[in-house]
Amino acid sequence: MTIRTLAVLGIVSLAASGCGTLNTVFREDIAATRELRKQKTYCEAIPRIYSGLAFDFCLLHATPDPTGVLIPLALADIAASGVLDTMVLPYTVYRQIEDGNIRIYR
Repeated sequence: MTIRTLAVLGIVSLAASGCGTLNTVFREDIAATRELRKQKTYCEAIPRIYSGLAFDFCLLHATPDPTGVLIPLALADIAASGVLDTMVLPYTVYRQIEDGNIRIYR
């Protein structure tokens, strides 16, 4: 593998690990709430339907990031989360009916 290929794979893996949909749909609820608490968001709960988008908007509705890295990453992730949230919509509608919102405990 070339250095360029490794760099692209690294960027893709970092983007995927920060994806709102992956954090809210494919992981335990506590993992998503832990991420949002770590970023000191002001959100109290997020719906399971389009939860990836809600996760990203909660990241934007948090205490200011002194490094300035979080905002561009969250904005870039909004498009990817929108596509993935639409793909898993039947599952998230079912989970919303069964389990309700994902609560972010303080």
